[in-house]
Amino acid sequence: MNQTVEQAEIRLSGGLRLHVRTAGPPDAAVTVVLLHGWVLDGRTWHRQVRPLAKVARVVTYDARGHGRSGGIDRRAATLDHLGDDLAEVLDAVAPDQPVVLAGHSLGGMTIMEYAHRHPAHFADRIAGLLLLSTTAEGHTHTVYGLPPRLAHLVRLAEMTSAHMLARMGDWRPHRALALALRPSLRWLLFGQPCDPADVQLTTKAVVRASLGSIGGFRPSVGAQARLETLAALPTVPTAVLVGERDRLTPPACSLSIAKALPGAALTICPDAGHMLMLERPDVVTAALLDLVEAAHDRRRRA
Repeated sequence: MNQTVEQAEIRLSGGLRLHVRTAGPPDAAVTVVLLHGWVLDGRTWHRQVRPLAKVARVVTYDARGHGRSGGIDRRAATLDHLGDDLAEVLDAVAPDQPVVLAGHSLGGMTIMEYAHRHPAHFADRIAGLLLLSTTAEGHTHTVYGLPPRLAHLVRLAEMTSAHMLARMGDWRPHRALALALRPSLRWLLFGQPCDPADVQLTTKAVVRASLGSIGGFRPSVGAQARLETLAALPTVPTAVLVGERDRLTPPACSLSIAKALPGAALTICPDAGHMLMLERPDVVTAALLDLVEAAHDRRRRA
């Protein structure tokens, strides 16, 4: 069975170029689409791709303004654009197959925005759902592991700097900044235990993101409110995973999501942080394999 990861590009209707990676047999009965987090890229799913490619076609892509995909201006750095992009990607990579969608952090928010803006498309195409270390309530529960008053000051500073960064377009910082950022990202994004190679991969992705993307998406992300959208979704097999020590999307975020989605299986991973696909790869992969199997069963019954 083909597990070679192939690189390609998709041109969206507006002309934007997205970098896409695919693995697994092109004629597989189920396609799995993996969406990465804010200022990251599709490589963060590398530990899931090969196991999944044994039973499904697997697609990852770098969101607009991230990784190897095309840059954007700040007016296009919004969740509604990401939701529309996902609809186009699904039409391009899996026009006929049922799809299992998995979204980490911003990727999960993208899925919710896609479902909100394209409900009939979602109902027709999606056969399984994994929401990983994400939120449906913007920054409501985010306190960065700090006392609330200090977290409020940090958020004000973050929003101010985001507006400044949004004006810097496609400019990317020098890679030497990665060394300075690594300890902060280790504290913010990871729990225990932590593989230094995972921190290095994550840091490289952050440094590769344009400053316009880093700052531009912040207002849209903070203002998101999609619990009602989740409650209205058609019933599909759904797993919700979060790390016990997640400082960006703490367990309260996933508890709200699971409450809005009756029947969703909620897993809180002890001592883990925000980067569950790297920190707890076996748990994440097992959840995805279960969803693929459920999608196969649903297809056979149909």
